[in-house]
Amino acid sequence: MKGVILAGGLATRLRPLTLVTNKHLLPIYNKPMVYYPLEAMAKAGVKEVLLTSSPDQAGQFANLLNSGEDFGLSLYYAVQKNPKGGIADAIALAEEFARGEPVLVILGDNIFNFDLAKSVREFEKAKKGAKVFGVKLDTKSRQYGVIEMDKTGKVVSIEEKPEHPKSDIAQIGVYMYDGKVFDYIRKLKPSRRDELEVTDLNNYYLREGGISCDVIDWWIDAGTSFDELLRANNDVKQFVEEGKL
Repeated sequence: MKGVILAGGLATRLRPLTLVTNKHLLPIYNKPMVYYPLEAMAKAGVKEVLLTSSPDQAGQFANLLNSGEDFGLSLYYAVQKNPKGGIADAIALAEEFARGEPVLVILGDNIFNFDLAKSVREFEKAKKGAKVFGVKLDTKSRQYGVIEMDKTGKVVSIEEKPEHPKSDIAQIGVYMYDGKVFDYIRKLKPSRRDELEVTDLNNYYLREGGISCDVIDWWIDAGTSFDELLRANNDVKQFVEEGKL
């Protein structure tokens, strides 16, 4: 399985902190934010990772991370020319890199302590479909995509920031896809936000009956606001001291 870390975007909600640097390079307790998804990739057994970023900030990542050998990874870089293109648009940059292999995608501002290794092994054996990850949150805030599952754990629906959420499971920025993902992305049409939405991509797999969901215990989207950035620092500090991260 190949890894893809998405570290683009404009991060306007975190300005002025992000006026001269990428938000994924901001510190979370004792290391840059982007270290956490890289460490999650390495822990899951992924060996090759593509990091996507914007044209004016890609060099910052290369200067910090170099070849990725400090993480036990072979690290490659790709530039998303349109930072407003959306998550699915950024995933599309990995087509040549993936070469038909399944991909594990992690958004660069996602921090969690769930070990993805078992999920990766199971997905590699299945060799088809998609897997999303969720966490139980107050989805009435309408900040996240919402995953609805039946009593057997089957995914029933995935909606992007619904006004009336059907469950308390928020879709986090961790996904696994088979080789069909790039064909599906080519079929996507821009949303009202003029983005290629990852939820629309996941719904292609849902309609094909080929998507599953793992629900994890703890996760934080560190790049959404000043409050979440502060909470990420405090939570990570506590987890590190307790040996949970």
